[in-house]
Amino acid sequence: MRRSTTVFVLLFLVMAGAYYYLKNREQPTDTADIAVTLEPQAETGYLFNAEDGVPNSIRLEAQSGQVVELARNEENAWVVQQPFEGAADQGSSEAAASQITTISILNTIPDLDPKDVGLDVPQYKLTVKFANDVERIAEIGVLTPTESGYYALKDGDIVIVGRSGIDALIGLLTNPPYAETLTPSPIPPTATDTPLSSLTPEPGTPIGKTATPTP
Repeated sequence: MRRSTTVFVLLFLVMAGAYYYLKNREQPTDTADIAVTLEPQAETGYLFNAEDGVPNSIRLEAQSGQVVELARNEENAWVVQQPFEGAADQGSSEAAASQITTISILNTIPDLDPKDVGLDVPQYKLTVKFANDVERIAEIGVLTPTESGYYALKDGDIVIVGRSGIDALIGLLTNPPYAETLTPSPIPPTATDTPLSSLTPEPGTPIGKTATPTP
């Protein structure tokens, strides 16, 4: 019993010492090694500001001279003004307006000569008027070497913008979003349109004379 008591006491002292050490050990003052640093993510920029609201008119001019222009009328419906005036397909026009607000800026290129990227004489000029009466202009240059985007000039800065949004707008130059018009179907012939049969002269009748019926 005496030996068991001694072992128990020694075990108790060891456990008490370990508890005291763990509880009172010095805490690390430098937490730099374990701290997690969260770097802010770069916000996605866009060619046109969302604060300007929705587009009210879109005009795209090509270096070749082609022009397409869409605008909302007094009833807030889209119409085509260029290349010639006409009713617009509302779905296609609204899709183009939505495309305007989603053209993202992929990169900004400082100290770049505009001549090197087709911006000394822009390939396209995009003019957008918004609901707040603000007009924004962006000039579009050539494709990037990887053909993933276009060089563009915005507020004096050369940027790279996503290709898909620009290509969708360029497509309007060759395919303006005019509303489809119904083609009238052919009118079926009536009884009055059937030609009358002519009299057939009897054999031996001189030309220029009609046959005399035999009584």
